[in-house]
Order: sequence, then structure tokens, then C-alpha cells
Amino acid sequence: MTEEEQIAYVTQYGLASFRHIDNPSEKVQLVAVTRNIDAIQFIENPSEAIQLAAVQQDGYAIQFIENPLETVKLAAVTKHGGAIQHIDNPSEEVQIAAVTQNGWAIRHIYNPSEQVQLAAVTTNGTAIDYIKNPSEVIQLAAVKRHGPAIRDIRNPSEEVQLAAVTQHGRSIQYIENPSEEIQLAAVTKNGWAISWIKNPTDRVKIFAELCKVHS
Repeated sequence: MTEEEQIAYVTQYGLASFRHIDNPSEKVQLVAVTRNIDAIQFIENPSEAIQLAAVQQDGYAIQFIENPLETVKLAAVTKHGGAIQHIDNPSEEVQIAAVTQNGWAIRHIYNPSEQVQLAAVTTNGTAIDYIKNPSEVIQLAAVKRHGPAIRDIRNPSEEVQLAAVTQHGRSIQYIENPSEEIQLAAVTKNGWAISWIKNPTDRVKIFAELCKVHS
């Protein structure tokens, strides 16, 4: 069967036909993985071009590639950040690419550096839930991205609290015993945030009503 015939065969019948072709050329392999991503499982030592074609369609295809190249790893996590779970000992560059695509991908990274943590929470503030003992820098970045992420921070500082309610007034519902300054910042952002404040001061009540009028 000529290469052209093989390509026509694979194009028409897909994976089932590809599995019956001995030593398919790179061109035939490319048609196969483009037609059906599962074809990558049946290609021995796929070239960089074939690996890239596979992961650019579906990042998770990297799980079927033995010893993928760094460029392929990067392409995979750029497509789907969660694909990093199928990469052994990913470089920091790959880790950052993964969490930049999907902040929650950090849950698949062992002992991420602060730079990786920062990239994750900058992408998705709630990714802080998967970070052990985040520094104040990471906490601030998380709540500046998504104020309610403060619910996953133990004993946040006044600065972190302020950043959270400034980003989203109703974040105050996750803060225990907020100071008057934090309360004022919350209702200034959103007057209705007062409904989440226990025993607000008179000053806070007044500011809340004023902000409701102008919201």
C-alpha cells in the first residue's frame, strides 16, 4: 500500500485502520493523530512534530508519550494546565506555564516555588486553597485577584483583609471580627456588604446607607 493509499485509508476509517499499517510514515502518523488523538498510543518513538500535533489538540495526550521533549511538555500544559499531572519532574518553566493556563493545576505540583505559587493565584485567586502555608505576598496576590479567596487563608493580616474587601466588599463575610477600618472599606466597596457584618458601628451603618444609594 502506497503512502497516499495509507493516508486515504486512515482518513476514511480512522484509528482502526491505522493500527493495521506497518511502519507508517510521519505523514501518515500525522494524519492519524489529527484524525484521532488516540493514535499517539500506537506510534513508537513519535517525532517531535507528531508529539506536538497530539498535545496541541489535547494536552492530556502527553500521558501516552514516553520521555516527551521539553517543547512538548510546554505545549501540553499551555493547552491544558492539568496535563502537568502526567509529567515527571516538570521544570519551573513548565510549572509556570501550567498554572498560568489553569491556576488549579498547582495541586499537581509538589513543593512549588513562590514564583509558581504567584503565577497560580494571579491566574485564579482560589488556587491558594492548594498552597500550604502561603506567604503574605501570595495571600495578597490571591485576594487582589479574587477577594473571597480569603476564606482559605488562616489568620489573614489586616493588610490582606483590606485587600480582600477592597476587591470584593462581601469578602468580609469570611473575616472574623473585622476592624472598623475593614468594615468601612467593605461597605464603601459595596453598601450591601453590611449584611455580613455583626454589630457594625454607627459610622459603618451610615457609610453603608450612603454607598447603597450611590451603588
